[in-house]
Amino acid sequence: MTKVRRTFTPEFKAQMVKLYENGKPRKDIISEYDLTPSALDKWVKQSQTSGSFKEKDNRTPEEAELIMLRKENQRLLMENDILKQAALIIGRK
Repeated sequence: MTKVRRTFTPEFKAQMVKLYENGKPRKDIISEYDLTPSALDKWVKQSQTSGSFKEKDNRTPEEAELIMLRKENQRLLMENDILKQAALIIGRK
């Protein structure tokens, strides 16, 4: 049986981080709220670095640049395909 992936609201994540920062033991938070250790660690790290739990806000400049370059590359490939098709159509006339 696979476990169903749960989603947590930003308010819940902030509350868990607050409990951790106020001194509640990490293992108690994890067991009491049935969390994974990696999820809690990730939320604490995100809260400390950017104050946001959104992936977009927690990207490094290199990751953001890579995403932008991939989008631009995809756009250029589409434009190239359109131009090739236009050249074929014009060549037939």
